[in-house]
Amino acid sequence: MDLILHTGDLGILALPLLFSILTLIIPQNFVKVYGIIASVIVLGATSWLLCGFDPKGLNLMLNQEWLKDYGLTFTFAYDSISLMMLLLAAGLVFLIMLSNFQRELASNKSFIAMVFLMLFGLFGVFTAFDGLWFYIFWEITLIPIFLISWWFGAPDRRPALMKFFIYTFVGSLAMLGSLLALKQMSMTFGYGDLLNVDLGGSTCKAAWMLGGFFLAFAIKIPIFPFHTWQADTYQKSPMAGTMLLSGIMLKMALYGMLRWMLPMFPEALDCVTQPIIVLAVIGVVYGAIIAIKQQNMKRLFAYASLSHVGLIAAGIMTLSVDAITGSILQMINHGLVAVGLFLAADVIERRTGTVELEELGGIAKQAPKFAFWFAALAFASVSVPFTSGFIGEFMLLKGIYDYQAITGIIAGTTLILGAVYTFKAYQASMYGPVKLSAFADLHWSELVVFAIIMIAVVFLGVYPKAVIDFVEPSVTQLIAMITNSSL
Repeated sequence: MDLILHTGDLGILALPLLFSILTLIIPQNFVKVYGIIASVIVLGATSWLLCGFDPKGLNLMLNQEWLKDYGLTFTFAYDSISLMMLLLAAGLVFLIMLSNFQRELASNKSFIAMVFLMLFGLFGVFTAFDGLWFYIFWEITLIPIFLISWWFGAPDRRPALMKFFIYTFVGSLAMLGSLLALKQMSMTFGYGDLLNVDLGGSTCKAAWMLGGFFLAFAIKIPIFPFHTWQADTYQKSPMAGTMLLSGIMLKMALYGMLRWMLPMFPEALDCVTQPIIVLAVIGVVYGAIIAIKQQNMKRLFAYASLSHVGLIAAGIMTLSVDAITGSILQMINHGLVAVGLFLAADVIERRTGTVELEELGGIAKQAPKFAFWFAALAFASVSVPFTSGFIGEFMLLKGIYDYQAITGIIAGTTLILGAVYTFKAYQASMYGPVKLSAFADLHWSELVVFAIIMIAVVFLGVYPKAVIDFVEPSVTQLIAMITNSSL
C-alpha cells in the first residue's frame, strides 16, 4: 500500500472539536443557523479529501514518534474505507442538524457542542493508526452521546441509559485489556508494531485477546446476545440521540472489526469465525421476529436495526472481498435509512404524542407528503431493486452463502421478515380510520432531509460502483494482509 503524507489533512480531525468549542461563545440567537453552517463546512472539508485521493493508497495525516519511549505514537491516516466512514459520519451529522432545525433542541448550545464533540471522536476512531489513540477516541464518543440522551431524553430515561453506559464501559475495558496485553509484546501501540506481534502461533492466546476487542464491538453494534441495552436506549433517547446511535455510532464498531479485530489476531480466526457468524445470524432472525411483535414504532425500528447490522457483521467475518465491500455499502445504506426512519417516528410522535401503532391510523389522509416519503423509506429499508440496500444485501448474502450455504439461507429470511415488520409499521400508522386530530404535514427542513436521503439511496442503488470501486482496493489489501498473517 502506497503511503502518501498529507499533513494538512490533520485539520479535518481538529475541525469538529473547534466547532464544538466555538458553540460555547457564539450568540444564542445564532446557534440554530450555526449548527447547520458548521456541519456543512465539516462535510465540505471532508469531501475535499476526495480530490486527488488514490483509493489504492494510504494518506498519512500525521506520523510522529514524540513519546515512542512510552510506547505511544502519533499516527493518523485514512484509506478508502476510512474516508468512506468519514464522509458518512459528516453527512449524517448534517442531516441530523437539518432534521432538528424546527425543534428547540437546535437552539441548545449544549446539544450542538456535544454533537460536534461526538463527530470529533468518530473522526479520531476512523483515522487513528495507534491502538491507544483508537481507544481514547472510542471512549470520547461515549461521553457526548450519553450526555445528549441524559439531558434531553424521556423522563424515565435514567435506568436505560445507565444500562447502556455500563455495557459500553465494560466492553471498552475488555478492549483496553487486550490492547495492553498486545503492548507487552510490542515496542509501541503503533498499528504496524501491533500487527507484527508474534503470538508464537498460540490460538488460545490470540482468541482471548480477540475476545476483548469483540466484546467492545459486539456491544456497540450490537450483536446478539449483547443487545439488551439497545431497544430501551433507542426508545428513551431524543430523536437526535437515536439517530447518532443507530446511524453513526454502531458503524465505528463495524469499522473496528475490519481495521483492528481481524488483522490483529489472524491466528484465532479459524476458531472464532463460525461462532461469531452464528451469533450474528441469530441476531438477524431474532431481531426481525421481535420487531414484528412490537407495537412501539421506535422499539420496532431498534430491533430492525439489530437484524440489519447482524447481517453486516456476519458478512465481514466471511473475509470475502464481495461480502466486505457489500458490508461497507450496507453501512452507508443503513446509516441513511436509519436516520430517515427514526425521523419519521419522531415526526409522528411530535404531532400525535405517541408512537404506539394501536393508537395511530389514517395519517396518510392528513399528511400525504409525509406518507409518500415514509413509503419511499419503507421500500428502501426492505432493499427493493434500485435502492442502495438491494446490491448491499445481495453481496452480503452471497458472501455468507458461499461461506456456508445453510447459514446463508437462514440469513436470507431477513428479506421476508424485514418486509413484514416494515410494512406493518407503515400500514398501521398511515392507513385505516383517522384516530387522532389534525396532523400537520412536513416542514421544509424535514422534507429536505427525506429528499436528500432518498436521492442518495437511489443514486447508490443505480450506481453502486461509486462505492464498490472506491473501497475495493483497500478491502483487497486488508484481506491479503489478514490471509498472509495467518499462514
